[in-house]
Amino acid sequence: MPSTVPTQNGSTEVIALANLISSTAQALIAEYSKLGQNIPALDSVEVSPLDAPENVPPSLAKAIQTIEAACAQLSFTVASPGHVMTNKAFEYQEPACMSVVLNAKIADHLLDKPEGLHVDELAIRSGLDGSKLVRILRMLATKHCFREAKPNVFANNRLSMQLVSSNPVSGLIGHLSDVGFGGGSLLKETLTNPDTAFSTATEASPFYKAYGMSVFKFNESRFAEAMVGWSKVTGKGILPKVAYGWENASENATWCDVGGSNGHVTLNLLKQYPKLKGIIQDLPPVMEEAKQYWAKEHPEAIEKGRVEFVPLDFLKNSPVPNCDFYYLRYILHAFPDSNCQTILSNVRKAMGPNSRLLIHEFVLQHAVRDSSGAAVNQAPEPLLPNYGAGRIRLYHQDINMMITLNSKERTLEEFIELAEQTGFKFENLSDSGESGLVEFSAV
Repeated sequence: MPSTVPTQNGSTEVIALANLISSTAQALIAEYSKLGQNIPALDSVEVSPLDAPENVPPSLAKAIQTIEAACAQLSFTVASPGHVMTNKAFEYQEPACMSVVLNAKIADHLLDKPEGLHVDELAIRSGLDGSKLVRILRMLATKHCFREAKPNVFANNRLSMQLVSSNPVSGLIGHLSDVGFGGGSLLKETLTNPDTAFSTATEASPFYKAYGMSVFKFNESRFAEAMVGWSKVTGKGILPKVAYGWENASENATWCDVGGSNGHVTLNLLKQYPKLKGIIQDLPPVMEEAKQYWAKEHPEAIEKGRVEFVPLDFLKNSPVPNCDFYYLRYILHAFPDSNCQTILSNVRKAMGPNSRLLIHEFVLQHAVRDSSGAAVNQAPEPLLPNYGAGRIRLYHQDINMMITLNSKERTLEEFIELAEQTGFKFENLSDSGESGLVEFSAV
């Protein structure tokens, strides 16, 4: 499809964006009201049930993405390009400062302190230089993480509460900060060095070059915490709420969670649809952890034989044969295409004629509008069709996978191409919050 040169002038776009923000904000308030909720104030520490992605209706999620996208596009339209790009170049500072306050447990020290604490007191409690800490906290507060209650007095707000050590998101933020600075600093080098530029090996990734080890081995306890945080921000309980038609599955339909870790996603699905039978498959040590997890969180499923734990190395062997559903959640994004073909081929060998493959991952969209009608969930004009800043985490995560594992997030076209090469036919894409549930049948 040939590219087109935009003809809309800036003034027209500013008016369109401002109107879109205004109308969407009213729609967002109405959505909250329908759910019996108020929008929490940014300076509060209130926890809303709608903070969990699985509790956010699709209409509300779309409104939030639209406002995020429109506000960013409006500010970039009216500000000078040099101003915008200079500020972007400074953005490395924010994760660096978050790493400092995470390590110093500043948010923990501010718990139950609605009036805040003076930076001198925070310096004593954290062992940091107060004259430096105040600058870090003020920069973060200027970006709405923490609140400066009085001059040099800081308090928590809704954003800084994510940095409290008991919040799983804090582990994710700490992990991403560690990964970003070490690996990200070598991205340019690995993309231009002939020895690594065209390699898809993990050992050629920027992270591996920086630390001499896989990201899975680097600070393993922090990585485990990060994965819990990742599940929280991506909605570990969202699967049962995807409009897929779980209620139409037959009694005792078998659900095989391939590479399912402790099976927490399947656990949520079986709690809501107990007629399904779950099979969790992962490496042997993981299966032992999964048994303990289910014994604590859903013992009834074990007692009634509604779940099995079957060891599997999906790069070497096929999963349990003839299941009704084979489910891969955030598996393929960790591997280059060659390994993905191996994984999918192993799944294909196990499938029966009526089996379905469900791939649950981020599905990237192009940043140019598709006039063919083939694209799904395009943002309203004049926004970027992929929702720009409203869905930026997908594209951050794509680069994160490049840095850490030399792997990638994929577009729908890339998923279909991989699947067709390994004996599958595309059936459907279901919206699942930020991610997509891509359905394939066997051919």
